[in-house]
Amino acid sequence: MEGSGNSMDLLDLKEFDEEALKKESEELLEMRFLNGENAVFSRTPGGFLALKTKDKEYARVGVYLTFPLTNPEEFISVRESDEKAKEIGIIEKLSQLPEEQQDMLREQIKLRYFMPVITKVLDVKDEYGYAYWNVVTAFGACRFTTQMSGDAVIHLSDSRLLVTDIDGNRYEIPDFYQLGVMERKKLDLFI
Repeated sequence: MEGSGNSMDLLDLKEFDEEALKKESEELLEMRFLNGENAVFSRTPGGFLALKTKDKEYARVGVYLTFPLTNPEEFISVRESDEKAKEIGIIEKLSQLPEEQQDMLREQIKLRYFMPVITKVLDVKDEYGYAYWNVVTAFGACRFTTQMSGDAVIHLSDSRLLVTDIDGNRYEIPDFYQLGVMERKKLDLFI
């Protein structure tokens, strides 16, 4: 008797889970656009971003750029702040929000996508499959390490470079040709 009751409970649980999964799948497939009419962003006392929509309030949300390097003002994904980072909606254009909210979002984006600009290359040494960089950025002197293989240095255009270190930090060289001749020679191995 006991065994038949347990199997029935498992069957009920399975049906419940299938319904929940179906509902969650439908929510994921539905694209929601957020704008000044259906969403209000605010700053929390801790400096994070909160969101209030017609349906729900979120005490903290994350902001992710769909096209961080080419179009940072459009198609911004707003997600829950937990480990699943479930998408709440998309901001089609940042300009669709009130100016104060745009500023809050830009601040959060700047924190998430911090990418110092390299203004001078002092030295780059290649040892044992790693490159050790000594550079000056817009924020001051910096040393970091990249792998020699892979995509440590990516061409974003003919002259714009993106450098990613072994910790995932990104640096930008906006115009390779604006660097001095000796600096460009130091980077020949990567270009």
